[in-house]
Amino acid sequence: MRSITRIVVLALALGLSACASFSTGKPAPAGPMVEDSEYGNYLAARFAASEYNLHDAAIYYRAALKADPDDEQLLALAFFYSTSAGDIDDAAALAQRIVAKSPDDRAARLALAVAAMKKHDYAGARKQIALSARGPFASLTISLFDAWAAAGMGDKKAAIDDLGSLKTMGGADAFAVFHLALIAEFTGDDKLAEETYQAYLKLSPSPRALDAYGRFLERAGRRDDAKALYSLYANEPGLKELTRASLARIATGRKSDALVTSAEDGAAEALFGIAASLTDKASADVSILYMRLALYLRPTLDLGAVLLADRFESLKKYDDAIAVYGMVPKNSPYWRLAQVEAALDEARADRADDAIKTLTSLTAAQPDDADAWIALGDTYRSKERFAEAAAAYDHALALRPHGSAADWPLYFAHAVAEQGLNNWSAAEVDLKKALALAPNEPTLLNYLGYTWVDQNRNIPEALAMLEKAHALKPTDGYIADSVGWAYYKLGRYEEAARTLQLAVQLVPGDPTINDHYGDALWRIGRKTDAQFQWYHALAFGPSDADKAVIEKKLKDGLGDAAH
Repeated sequence: MRSITRIVVLALALGLSACASFSTGKPAPAGPMVEDSEYGNYLAARFAASEYNLHDAAIYYRAALKADPDDEQLLALAFFYSTSAGDIDDAAALAQRIVAKSPDDRAARLALAVAAMKKHDYAGARKQIALSARGPFASLTISLFDAWAAAGMGDKKAAIDDLGSLKTMGGADAFAVFHLALIAEFTGDDKLAEETYQAYLKLSPSPRALDAYGRFLERAGRRDDAKALYSLYANEPGLKELTRASLARIATGRKSDALVTSAEDGAAEALFGIAASLTDKASADVSILYMRLALYLRPTLDLGAVLLADRFESLKKYDDAIAVYGMVPKNSPYWRLAQVEAALDEARADRADDAIKTLTSLTAAQPDDADAWIALGDTYRSKERFAEAAAAYDHALALRPHGSAADWPLYFAHAVAEQGLNNWSAAEVDLKKALALAPNEPTLLNYLGYTWVDQNRNIPEALAMLEKAHALKPTDGYIADSVGWAYYKLGRYEEAARTLQLAVQLVPGDPTINDHYGDALWRIGRKTDAQFQWYHALAFGPSDADKAVIEKKLKDGLGDAAH
């Protein structure tokens, strides 16, 4: 189970949904051994890219390009992986070569605009953006980036005109409103800034907007208003870290800077917002590229580092994610979140002992951090240390006594730990609480329903739950297996066989599902087909106990009664 807070923080990063070490955006691990052969470097680059080893892929593609400088495909790949690895200076040099051949290349023009913006060359950045090809997604980037370059030049009208053009783009209104507020504050129009911040917060109380408006109030000397604003959202998921740090800042009388203090900061916010909107796995590589550019412009964008690490996690590059989390400074409101997530990545990378050590330290230092307790419980549970997992979840549940819809994964995790301790009665209570919070959650319906079926208890009620889960998630093979097994337990063998056949198709290679399908086929008289499925089940590596049962069925078949 992923950290509930991190999920919400990223989902709320800008209130939008749409379409390795690290310091200033440039990683500095030891370089790979470059081959003497162009073809060898090319093969090494492709392999590194297939493993999402962005740093090595960039180096090998650049080496291959050096041997064949006129190869446009190698040039494009060297540029892409250099940018994605955070080697922005190298990427900008490659981008110059790309635009010499393809003058309107979008990615190359964006990289050159970022490089110009980094040098405070706002006119140069606008020129690069103006030469870029247009398109639905590119137009969003172009408008936001040009707006900030114009703001850097002091041209408030051009910046606002750029944002106005976003109104014709579907789903871009929130971008336009948020950046209008930032640009209004940046250019000294406090009245427009306040009106727009308030309008945006009504649309989406995101961490960035809350932080920006709260800082605006603090800097205006309206600390009581800022305190009231932070307090209003103090218990909102995904905003606790920020509001806690902000209230502490007010309590100590420390001065607050604006969220955006330069045009580069604003452009980085724009790139971050676009990267945050690319939430599907297929867009992870593009999101990483945008975040590298954003962090090149603003290395202190801590929530951007959290987002970049999250994208590495989606690619299962846990060590890269850990490295990025490690660069979030201790004075950041997102430091604890980064520490918790880095520990979970250590567990995912088979270093659970290190993760437990980190999380134990975090919970000791701040015992009221429910997310750290949940992460500790998850880590113990991954090692089947169920007693310690249940104890950690108990701490988290005590901190959330009333429960909300977002807490159902916590009750579910606690149930799994209790079941691991053979304490089914307690697990059942947890599952029912979780279902009360999330009655349409397929995972819960399937887990409780299947367990009842397997225990030969409440079969009709279990079947109703499983059929509901199947309707909610018809392509989930495990849920289809549960439904088919419930039919089997009720003696509805024809329906069981049809449904279990679907389950086998959806999840090929699962020994339990093939075993169930074999049982159903036997009951409807297709004994040869049943044996075929049982042989498959054996080939897919069942547990020792299940293996013995399947071997017996292959020898003797099934008795008269369903098992």
